[in-house]
Amino acid sequence: MKVFCPHCQKASPLYFISKDYNKRTTDEKFNHYRCMDCKLIFISPVPENLGAYYPNSYHSLPSSLRALEEASDKDRYKIEIVQRYLTNGRLLEIGPSYGGFAYLAKRAGFDVNAIELDSKCCAYLSGMVGVNVIHSSDPAEVIRGSEPYDVVALWHVIEHLPNAWKTLEAMCVNIRLGGYVVISSPNPDSFQFHVLGRHWLHLDAPRHVMLIPTKLLIATMEQLGMKAEWMTTTDEGSVRCNVGGWQFFFVHLSSISIIKSVLFSLGRLVAKLFSAIERIEGKGSAYTIVFKKVKN
Repeated sequence: MKVFCPHCQKASPLYFISKDYNKRTTDEKFNHYRCMDCKLIFISPVPENLGAYYPNSYHSLPSSLRALEEASDKDRYKIEIVQRYLTNGRLLEIGPSYGGFAYLAKRAGFDVNAIELDSKCCAYLSGMVGVNVIHSSDPAEVIRGSEPYDVVALWHVIEHLPNAWKTLEAMCVNIRLGGYVVISSPNPDSFQFHVLGRHWLHLDAPRHVMLIPTKLLIATMEQLGMKAEWMTTTDEGSVRCNVGGWQFFFVHLSSISIIKSVLFSLGRLVAKLFSAIERIEGKGSAYTIVFKKVKN
């Protein structure tokens, strides 16, 4: 049976078969295909019950406001990226989890809104973070019915969305002229993915239903009236993805605690050995792209 690319509808060959190596929620196998035309890597079929593959421990909610402040430190580079382009306005974050970035954006003076799938995170975002949040598994539908935004941010979220292309379209229609979209996602052109393949941490099957190459994302956004203002695979978050990917791979080679400790250290060493390669633009394990809306 032929499988067709969800973006360009071209017949796509099987790329490889993987399992849930990260969270180990199932022993199922997942077929990954790679479009020969647009180079999109995608799972087919996408499980209908994707929520079942997110364990209760997937989101770790800080226990207090002070803990939230401390946890949000690792997201500080994100708000600094946004502030290069805008310092206030109506901001939407899709898939904020517990809201480290949303918290910093609110403190920076943005009018922060969020769309989140997890009900516990929604309660936390509303009660502890203090932002307007909508509980939904369909961001595109929510965005179509909302007021225009100045900034929309997706930090490692687009790869989770079965309706990613509809979400991108809705976002670009509903953002003000001159507004910005910031997207971070695993980089399928990365050095690490080419080395580790199906065992790459950031493949994260089946939660990551697709891996979008930067060229495809930029071309798609241009068709929607957006221009790429800045792109990198060497921001702080991407560098963390590099290190974490190597550590994960080696640690999971054994189930014995003392050996896992040694393997963890080996992963850090390998990360250092390959850091020069992974700091070459385009080779890092994740990318961040800032788009500006230049036409309706």
